[in-house]
Amino acid sequence: MKKTVLRSSELSCPSCVAKIEKSLSGVAGVTAAKVQFNTGKIVVEHDETTPTDALVSAVKAAGYDAKVSAF
Repeated sequence: MKKTVLRSSELSCPSCVAKIEKSLSGVAGVTAAKVQFNTGKIVVEHDETTPTDALVSAVKAAGYDAKVSAF
């Protein structure tokens, strides 16, 4: 398993968390997604073959910005 951290600056309500987590759970290879509303940090656990671009695209499909973060 691999962990990827994404950041989003557009989280304005708790329902954002549910939308993003649901969208990420639909990506092949994702086993868990945890969104921290107050920090905009999104931690995704996935297999090695899941492309990072697919994770970013899933967040964007939910209606929010996202970028890969080192922390």
